Amino acid sequence: MPSSRLTQVRLGVTIHRHGLGPLLEFQAGGFLDEVAAPTALAAAATGLGVTGFSQGLARFLARRWPRLQLLVAAMASGALIRSIAPLLQDKYRDPAVVLLDGSGCRLIPLLGSHGRQGDRLATAMAAFRGGQVWRSGYSSGSGQLALDCFGSGLGWQRGPGDWDGLVKAFAQQKRMVVVQESGSASWRAAAAAARLQEAKDPLPPGETWLYVGHRSATGATAHWHPPVLWLGLGCERHTDQAVLEAVVEKSLASADLAAAAVAGVASLDRKGDEPGLLALCQQRKWPLKVFTAARLAAVPVPNGSLMVARQVGTPSVAEAAALAAAGGGAAGTGARLLAPKTVVHGERASGAATCAVALATNPWAPIRGGLDLVGSGPGALAQLTPAARSALAAAATWVGYGPYLDRLEPLRAPHQLRLDGILGKEQERCATALALACQGQRVALVSSGDSGIYGLAGLALACWLDLPDQERPDFAVHPGISALQMAAARLGGPLMNDFCVISLSDKLTPWATIQQRLHAAALGDFVVALYNPRSRERVWQLREARRILLTGRSTNTPVALCRQLARPEEHITLTSLGELESDMVDMLTLVLVGNSQTRCRGSWLMTPRGYAVGRTVESG
Repeated sequence: MPSSRLTQVRLGVTIHRHGLGPLLEFQAGGFLDEVAAPTALAAAATGLGVTGFSQGLARFLARRWPRLQLLVAAMASGALIRSIAPLLQDKYRDPAVVLLDGSGCRLIPLLGSHGRQGDRLATAMAAFRGGQVWRSGYSSGSGQLALDCFGSGLGWQRGPGDWDGLVKAFAQQKRMVVVQESGSASWRAAAAAARLQEAKDPLPPGETWLYVGHRSATGATAHWHPPVLWLGLGCERHTDQAVLEAVVEKSLASADLAAAAVAGVASLDRKGDEPGLLALCQQRKWPLKVFTAARLAAVPVPNGSLMVARQVGTPSVAEAAALAAAGGGAAGTGARLLAPKTVVHGERASGAATCAVALATNPWAPIRGGLDLVGSGPGALAQLTPAARSALAAAATWVGYGPYLDRLEPLRAPHQLRLDGILGKEQERCATALALACQGQRVALVSSGDSGIYGLAGLALACWLDLPDQERPDFAVHPGISALQMAAARLGGPLMNDFCVISLSDKLTPWATIQQRLHAAALGDFVVALYNPRSRERVWQLREARRILLTGRSTNTPVALCRQLARPEEHITLTSLGELESDMVDMLTLVLVGNSQTRCRGSWLMTPRGYAVGRTVESG
């Protein structure tokens, strides 16, 4: 899903009433910040928050154009083109423009497909509404890697170069090589990257090549810069911002480093309120990390100073802070100093500043990343919710248990990475997904069913909340169809009255607690859905659950054994609580136990709500 941290406006606009409904759906789904229409149409949509314009579409868009990140237009293509033609500048400054056709089901990226992520946004919106994207670009239409935009999904910044020449050479099937010095190389595993070859040293003259790393002038055709550089900054009190900017530029230039590869700024905690430093970070959109003097004093540096130690309690600020932010400054972290401290003195009492630059092993850009918890439903793609489809389409990487990802594989695009986890290693999966999101990626962490029902949402949220506020990427949970809901749909009406859900797995919950809950369910006469009823190691828990439930209901109580719901192997067996045996189920089975009023009619189960059949009642 689109990041909630975008500072530019995402606008939907229409000039006829047929386009208003789909645009409002996109706004409700979080894709648009605002929907606009002619004044009369906006007035007719009272209460929906539609912005009205009366001076014509072209004038309205001219006022908004500099602030637009995305424009979704529901209108005739000719009217749209004539309205925006005078506003166009270039492919990297104009907003992404997506046309919604008259049916409201097809989206056509017209501008900014690569440079402004138009293709990615259109794909996510189409998935949300169950529609299609019509693409005209070579890479997006053929499943090839879009060299001029793929890095944005990984949290990288595009650097200088002949991007048009690079893309054209790739489209013409010319030999293409890549040199990568820093940042995650996992993107090379994607099928769409298969044509890129590792560069040989030295490169032949005139070779077309792509550079991925932290240096600025490499001779490459074009550059991608992962956020791997940390600037350590120290300064006198009230040092001007201009002096800080000068020392940063000098320090980066001394080692031929790219400002686009800067992850953030680090300093001593007592500098955390320095006006010039805060202004620099705000202007450059660099996060600021601060450390105590004791923490910095523990970091080995090449250029410590006894005078600095006497003044602030640590022999180094700039070098130690850069190394601490880049990886802790301890042996084995991989952090290393690329540019030792550089000092710049300002004129006329404007202060002085010191800068050093360190290289981190892993990129760090949580403000660009996001973690989406996706419930993949019981198995069939048709059971995916629109929000789940949209989150999967927008993600750069999918993380999940292998068999769950296998069921979603038809939806994975060639450029999307897939990281398979192992059953029982849920904490590792969450840690991996969160680490990638902190690097700047949009990550889909997949659970079966619903992520919030025995899924990974709680564990992932706990890990996310453990991070400091400024280190948290976007976080969202997208619901899925749970096995309980799918069972209810197949059986007709078993959950028409109060029910509860209990897992019989005692790996994470003590069995004594599970027993208490079973007794409470029996006493309360709840319909009970039993998850994880049996495994190879746990063969007796279902028998004990049956014994407890029989203390509160008869042996004739209907029971449904629902196995592999919404999958080709789906099988539902109806039995009774008195005849239920452990060997009738496995871990892929949901056991649904009726209450004292649940009745079986053929293949249907129904628990009455209390309505009098045949007379009009108020629905619940």
